[in-house]
Amino acid sequence: MSTGKNTKFYETPNHPYQGERIAEEADLLGRYGLKNKEELWRAQSELREMRREARRLLGDAQGNVEEAADAGAEFVARLQRLGILGGEDDISDVLSLEVTDLLERRLQTVVYRKGLAHTPQQARQFVSHGHITVEGARVQTPSKKVEADEQSAIEFDETSPLADDLHPERAEGQE
Repeated sequence: MSTGKNTKFYETPNHPYQGERIAEEADLLGRYGLKNKEELWRAQSELREMRREARRLLGDAQGNVEEAADAGAEFVARLQRLGILGGEDDISDVLSLEVTDLLERRLQTVVYRKGLAHTPQQARQFVSHGHITVEGARVQTPSKKVEADEQSAIEFDETSPLADDLHPERAEGQE
């Protein structure tokens, strides 16, 4: 048995076949242009970890939200920087987050929402093929979490053929 690090960063569902869950997962995969269910399960596991941390901080403070907020100020600030939480949200709001809140912060989804691609799947292709830059740096990872202040700096790479407004794959009415 190897003693290396655990390389699996997600948990699979406990029950392999539940029609309702499978239909819900398929809907999310299509809506966010995810490659496979592993990407969804990673986001769900990440959300589970966030909730677990928020519950731990609230538990350590015996439910005192102000005390928990002080202890978890860095944690909440990171979620606010990523745009997962709003500026006025506190640690108790972490418990009401949905997996879609995390999926909305993926570079692939932000590119699609900005109108740089016709579909989430096309946005994924543009990112992975190196047509998209974030603050001038080419990013080829569709799952990259986009911080709220980086969102306005997402654009086509100037060396990409897609940077031309007349390119046939460009969505109508783009900047």
